[in-house]
Amino acid sequence: MRFIIGAILAGFFCGFAPAQPALSPAQRQLNIDSFEQVWTTVRDKHWDPKLNGVDWQAVHDELRPKIDRAATTEEARDIMSDMLHRLKQTHFGILPAEAYKEINQKDDTGNSSPEDGDPGIDVRLVDGHALVTFVAPGSPAAANGVKLGWEILRIDGKDLSPGMEKVHAALGPAMMAELIETRSVVERMEGPIDKSLDVEFLDGNNRKVTLKLARTRSRGTETVVGTLPPLHFWVESHKVRPDIGYIQFNMFFEPDAVNAAVQKVMSECRDCKGFIIDLRGNPGGLGAMAMGLAGWFTDRSGLVLGTMYLRTTSIKFAVFPRPEPFRGPLAVLVDGCSASTAEIFAGGMQDLKRARVFGTHTAGAALPSLITKLPNGDGFQYAIANYISEGGKPLEGIGVTPDQEVKLTRHQLLEGQDPVLEAAVSWIHGQ
Repeated sequence: MRFIIGAILAGFFCGFAPAQPALSPAQRQLNIDSFEQVWTTVRDKHWDPKLNGVDWQAVHDELRPKIDRAATTEEARDIMSDMLHRLKQTHFGILPAEAYKEINQKDDTGNSSPEDGDPGIDVRLVDGHALVTFVAPGSPAAANGVKLGWEILRIDGKDLSPGMEKVHAALGPAMMAELIETRSVVERMEGPIDKSLDVEFLDGNNRKVTLKLARTRSRGTETVVGTLPPLHFWVESHKVRPDIGYIQFNMFFEPDAVNAAVQKVMSECRDCKGFIIDLRGNPGGLGAMAMGLAGWFTDRSGLVLGTMYLRTTSIKFAVFPRPEPFRGPLAVLVDGCSASTAEIFAGGMQDLKRARVFGTHTAGAALPSLITKLPNGDGFQYAIANYISEGGKPLEGIGVTPDQEVKLTRHQLLEGQDPVLEAAVSWIHGQ
């Protein structure tokens, strides 16, 4: 999970760093080498060989003398950021180590350790406050009485506000702000399972409560995909009402498990009035799974969710209908932590008029991208493809706008309510 989030967030932190001391000749050379690596990578790996009409060689020749004269790492970083801004595209940026440390509280790789766990809490930012939106049954958090709607104030003695303010200042109005800031809070609670943490909450009576919470294995089963670090995947399906099916999974991985869960609830829901797919908090994963999931909900052939454009080819996200798909009303739930493949599915089904989308605006992070370490120690993020929905809309930097916007409130969470789910249920019953 950390790898996925880290790989899609890096480009938003240009310029977020304290003033740097004057450079030594060796450090100056590392910045020059970094500049050349960034320029060459874009030239060789950008999905558009014409680079959006930018004369990339001319940009190099203009900015290279400035890199040679850069007196600080911050100045060199600004020059490389300026170069990338000439592309006028998101998902290209320089990541200062200082900002990344505030977001990723882990080791230098940002990867999970097999011994890492968490106290069983998920959060969302509501009006700038980190509120508990899920407490895993049987988890240390549940055992200690943590409730939905409680606000997290401090973790291991560190006030959340200053760090969140730094991240928010760096992001500005960036679409991915909610996703990044939420992960920065969640990752503070993750760590070795043999080490507990102290969390200060504001409870439902607005009293400050500090609890010592143990860490246990993260929810779900460990799975390995390609060269990614181990991930914990979970999926659940059931009826949220006697006549409404429901499925939720935390990432677009393990297609067999997702298909089995959908098939199970379908067999129990043949006469159901509607179906809900909950993609809130889902950061994406395997793009092809969007096509497979869509096929459970249409009998029309020839449909396409959208098209991904790579340097030498393009990939159409074609929908392949199942023999006996669900044809009734379909609701998709999203929020600011829904990204990548989750956006491709939600936006594509919305364009095809096959689903109604509920919740809040998604992250606007649909592009696959990579992050590499530069010689000077900064990170460099670059996208390797572009994506356009079937309705002709780019999702990157824009995201999916719900058909019906529904926001969480602390009061509703404290009352155990889920207004997004309830809005979807009400719509289905009204069809």
